[in-house]
Amino acid sequence: MCGIVGYVGARPAGPILFDALRRLEYRGYDSSGIAVINGTGKAVVERSAGKLAALIESVGARMPEGSTGLGHTRWATHGSPTSRNAHPHSDCTGKYLVVHNGIVENYRDLKKRLVDSGHEFSSDTDSEVIAHLVEEKRASGLALHQAVSDSLDLLDGAFSVAIGAADEPGRIVAGRVGNGGGIVVGYGQDEMFLASDLPAIAPYARDAVYLKAGELAVMDTGGARYFDRDGVPVDRAPVPVTVGDVAFAKGGYKHFMLKEIMEQPESVTNLLRGRISFGPPDILLPELAGLAESLADIRRVIIVGMGTSLHAAAVGARMFETLARVPAVAENASEFRYRDPVIDPSTLVIAVSQSGETVDTLAAIEEARRRGARLMAVTNNEHSQASMLADWNLDIRAGTEIGVASTKCLTNSILALYLVACYAGRAKGLVSGGEVTGIVDDLAGLPSLVSRSLETDGAVRELARQLYRTDNYLVLGRGISYPVAMEGALKLKEVSYCHAEGYQAGEMKHGPIALIDEDIPVVAVALQDALYPKMVSNIEEVKARNGRVIAVATEGDEDIRSIADHVIHVPAVPDILSPLVSVIPLQFLAYHVAVTRGCDVDQPRNLAKSVTVE
Repeated sequence: MCGIVGYVGARPAGPILFDALRRLEYRGYDSSGIAVINGTGKAVVERSAGKLAALIESVGARMPEGSTGLGHTRWATHGSPTSRNAHPHSDCTGKYLVVHNGIVENYRDLKKRLVDSGHEFSSDTDSEVIAHLVEEKRASGLALHQAVSDSLDLLDGAFSVAIGAADEPGRIVAGRVGNGGGIVVGYGQDEMFLASDLPAIAPYARDAVYLKAGELAVMDTGGARYFDRDGVPVDRAPVPVTVGDVAFAKGGYKHFMLKEIMEQPESVTNLLRGRISFGPPDILLPELAGLAESLADIRRVIIVGMGTSLHAAAVGARMFETLARVPAVAENASEFRYRDPVIDPSTLVIAVSQSGETVDTLAAIEEARRRGARLMAVTNNEHSQASMLADWNLDIRAGTEIGVASTKCLTNSILALYLVACYAGRAKGLVSGGEVTGIVDDLAGLPSLVSRSLETDGAVRELARQLYRTDNYLVLGRGISYPVAMEGALKLKEVSYCHAEGYQAGEMKHGPIALIDEDIPVVAVALQDALYPKMVSNIEEVKARNGRVIAVATEGDEDIRSIADHVIHVPAVPDILSPLVSVIPLQFLAYHVAVTRGCDVDQPRNLAKSVTVE
């Protein structure tokens, strides 16, 4: 989660930028930088690897003068965490300054074209192409905000960006492409602020606006103007900022659960930072030092978890068997230690726990350790008890998740397990260099695909208005989509208080088909994968009994409309990554049904975020 801050006003920008960046340190980073533009049309850029304190110490008394500036904390994706690759980046002339949060998927093609036309690059990042594109557009006579808008139209991905120009002090242009990292615009007295998160600017801003996907903001001391993706002006009414106001901490969303669903493109990007290499393509995972050597002795993988983490584990087990060709199973942590499990030093036990403090999962880890297994923790808390007990720990970097019903921690847990499975397959020689290139390319495009899945929100909201009186659901899936069905059913139970059951579709004829009638909606995860024909047959069995089918299907699959009552399309992705997009409409369904039913979405009855008693 790179951090972006900006300031336009009459005060010295440098101290404000540093203070705002301090307030974003919780997001994690490996380098930082600021750029300050003064009234003479010059910009001073200061950058440093490591912690922000190192940059502040380096700048010392020579704080750049100027009242317009941008700041950034970076977690590396493209290019190592060095001062050379730290943001802000600029074009050949040093005139256009860019800070960026996300991945530019098509940067290689853009960079090649720019280099061929004479542009010289000074970093290894994907972000720098933005500055050069803006330079190119400005050279054709476009105004700054139009040059930025046209440049963003050339970029693939889901991200946020802020741009300043040395020859236009007093102005910053910020944009959000897809549902990439958030941007909040803060209003002061004759001054404006910009940040990835409200806490960075809450002490300064009295009102604020959160940019929506596809919007552009042009800030100056007189306020901000907003435009949509087509350059059409849009009205955005600022809302008051109350420091510590939990409602505004929701980022303009009604509930934390919805905010956290919408944060998934950014949290996915955050997980990948520093763990994959784009050039040369590779899976890095520096946290797993020594695992590659141990894999030669590993004969079995057991992934334990509870609730949503168990569903992530079930997906992860399939990934391990596919990529590392090691027998792998998912186990319920609460049952694991009571059944005298057969494990020994040739077993790798992976514990999936968002908090890392779930008591049953900790007990499973202790039992595995007692029997000599190798241990890995996959958590959203690198300082948790699970992390301390394990031989290896992989932080999923989902950021704070406040809603009790987990959403972004699920997708990040699945993606973390996918990376481990790829790493294991690579170490065992089962994943070739060419396959790694394909994997890295798929991962580069993943944030934008997740972002596109978020576009199902409106259709699912409308569907929920038709379904909210329904008390019972069946959710069906096959193969790697079966755990997705289980998760969809769990979410309905958790937040809407509906009875919902997730089933393997092939199991339906062995009992659940007796429940089918026109009063029970059947949600079918029916993507165009290897099991698609089987899933279609299962849907036809439901329809033959007057069942009402809601299909989650692959974009472009229009044939399924002939057998489903409602179709929600998600982007096409490799089969093994499909849970990361197909689960999102199921999260929306549970959320919107719950809201329509008047349920307490963020704090469902009888539930706690972390279960620390057996």
